[in-house]
Amino acid sequence: MKKSSILIITLIFLVCISCTSKVEVKEIYVSKNVLEKADGSKELPFSNLEDAIKKASELKQKNKELSIEIKISSGDYYLKKAIQITPELNGLKITGNSTDVRLKGSVPLNLDWRKFNDNVFVADVQKGFDFDQLFINEQPQILARYPNYDEKAKYWQGFAANAISKERIATWKNPKGAYFNALHGGKWGGFHYVITGVNKDGTAILKGGQQNNRGSKPHEEYRMVENVFEELDSVGEWFLDKENNKLYYWPLANINLKKAKVEVSVLKNLIEVVGTLENPVKNVTISNISFQHTQRTFMEEFEPLLRSDWTIYRGAALFFEGTENCIIKNSEFTNLAGNVIMASKYNKGLNIIGNHIHDAGANAISFVGDASAVRSPSFNYGQFIDADKLDTIAGPKNELYPRECLVADNLIYRIGRVEKQTAGVQISMAMDITVRHNSIYDVPRAGINIGDGTWGGHILEFNDVFNTVLETSDHGSFNSWGRDRFWLPKRHKMDSLTTEIPDMYTWDAVKTTVIRNNRFRCDHGWDIDLDDGSSNYHIYNNLLLNSGLKLREGFNRVAENNIMVNNSLHPHVWFANSQDVFKHNIVADTYQDVGLLGWGKELDYNLFPNEESMMKSQIYDRDLHSIYGDPMFKNPSELDFTVAENSPALKIGFKNFPMDQFGVQKESLKKIAKTPEVPVIKDSSKNVGSPVVAWLRNNIKSVDSEQEQSAYGLNSPEGVIILRIWKPSPAVQGNGIKKGDVILQAGGKKVKNVQDFFKINVENTTDVLDLVVMRNQSEKKITIKTQ
Repeated sequence: MKKSSILIITLIFLVCISCTSKVEVKEIYVSKNVLEKADGSKELPFSNLEDAIKKASELKQKNKELSIEIKISSGDYYLKKAIQITPELNGLKITGNSTDVRLKGSVPLNLDWRKFNDNVFVADVQKGFDFDQLFINEQPQILARYPNYDEKAKYWQGFAANAISKERIATWKNPKGAYFNALHGGKWGGFHYVITGVNKDGTAILKGGQQNNRGSKPHEEYRMVENVFEELDSVGEWFLDKENNKLYYWPLANINLKKAKVEVSVLKNLIEVVGTLENPVKNVTISNISFQHTQRTFMEEFEPLLRSDWTIYRGAALFFEGTENCIIKNSEFTNLAGNVIMASKYNKGLNIIGNHIHDAGANAISFVGDASAVRSPSFNYGQFIDADKLDTIAGPKNELYPRECLVADNLIYRIGRVEKQTAGVQISMAMDITVRHNSIYDVPRAGINIGDGTWGGHILEFNDVFNTVLETSDHGSFNSWGRDRFWLPKRHKMDSLTTEIPDMYTWDAVKTTVIRNNRFRCDHGWDIDLDDGSSNYHIYNNLLLNSGLKLREGFNRVAENNIMVNNSLHPHVWFANSQDVFKHNIVADTYQDVGLLGWGKELDYNLFPNEESMMKSQIYDRDLHSIYGDPMFKNPSELDFTVAENSPALKIGFKNFPMDQFGVQKESLKKIAKTPEVPVIKDSSKNVGSPVVAWLRNNIKSVDSEQEQSAYGLNSPEGVIILRIWKPSPAVQGNGIKKGDVILQAGGKKVKNVQDFFKINVENTTDVLDLVVMRNQSEKKITIKTQ
């Protein structure tokens, strides 16, 4: 045999040996059994996770290639401080034998309760003890508050305009330390303050308000105050007197305090997986654990997320920074009072899969890059950098941002129980984040939020997002902003800048973000809301169940093959050269346009409910190949909006997409997941008279009967009736239109019907329009604003 042949055989043999050799695996066991000579073995397990982590570090120092798995048995494990996982623990697995493994940021208390009055009990606690969450028999209790907690109340689960009135404060012996919670003046999230004292005039001295990036006074009505002893006046409420080291509690009727399990939260974070860009933590897996009981973080330091409406506390129960290919799976996260999971700065390949996240104080899952990675960043709505000083290079400046991460098959609900500027999934300063097959509902603001255009490439698919914007307003089940380098608060400057540099939006929105095959329903905003500047989106195969699709000023949004039940497209203040495309969609109403400078690149081949709803855009030379008719949904009562084989929608290029793949698919989670309320379909074919259409967000229709002529005192059955006004509409401002007006003339021309009125609007080249209206059976001349 030749030497070369022997060498080849030898090499093959060595390769085979290397492929079949096993990496040494070391198992470290943790159990609730406290043993004197515990060493982490199966026979002598540690009684806490801290000792297991210490043992793992010692083993890794001796053998870096060693694979270590920490196996935890059922029980409650109370952390003394957050667990730190550093790069020396690469490859570590932490596994519970079931979600009966409860990792807690609380401590149990053994208290000697005694009667304080007929309803309230009191117990002594150790000096200097501080906590803001109390759990009795695993159930969270209510920090003493006004008004009292009411799960059915919309805002704050109970609100009162006089929450911190001078008169109410005067009834409190010591207001210092009370928390004042209020919505933003526009209901764009919330604010939180601590009362530090009282002014001479009896008003509260407040510190805080850092939880929102849009300046506003606290809402005058939607207010709540808590942590006040005198407000302990309802069952389930409690108060900690820090000065006198006493805990007061009004127990529920079925609780025996002598036998009750009492726990209080003392930690903000539970596990911190932290490396660096140069030396990341790799391949750490955490699974089958229930994470519980962290403190509220609303009074911590918050940082603005560029020019979005958000600020955020950079911390979470599970915190990842400087990591690669880590996994969080099959775990439960509940009764956590701050953020749940956060990927901060550099993270690559973080997978968050199959988790049950509920009853959390702030965000469920957050991907938040570092502002140093953003070129020419600004940090507030009104801030911007002059065009001649902008960095004009596209893309990120450094690597300190999350990328190529996956959020899949999670059940998320009842988050934002404390903070209101929150989301089920929050993305800011990140790239290529995939959010797939999640069910997200019962949240105060968006289910999924993308705070800025940096840097796109996200894929949102097969999610089920509904019951959103429950405690705020002007938002969507999906919401985004794109106040990037091209975006300026002064519209005329932004118009001229983007006309001069038409691809400027791609400097930050480098990659296209895809929203496909999702089901959205929002009853308090829009199903999908692409707000200020949101650009470079492809939106297709989505089922929108109630409030349609809003596209505010931005560039290159392609929306196709979507179904909008009972609603339509909301194009708001589009640029003349927006490059927007809207085609092959099924809509249930006319477009709800406001202040457009242009009607996009292509709006065509859409199905409308009736001719009049289609007519408006055709006046602008759009939708010339669109048609109208009944889409013929197969089984909408079961949320199946597939169209029948003879549906007119198929003639305009619409294609059916799956209706049974939305939301979480993991069997154990799917069994308990809710689905959205079935909408009652508005059948436009059964309308009596002319259809109702939208104009500047107001509802109007043509006069078409002698009954209406008589009702409004008209000389003939002609004109346009104002059925409903939208108060912020420019046409309503000042001495504008009112509900019940009938437009007889516009711009000096007679108005017979809605079609006439729309044509006059198109011909009008100014920001105002002279009208003659019939009001209270008398003609009246008014001048309205159109922008």
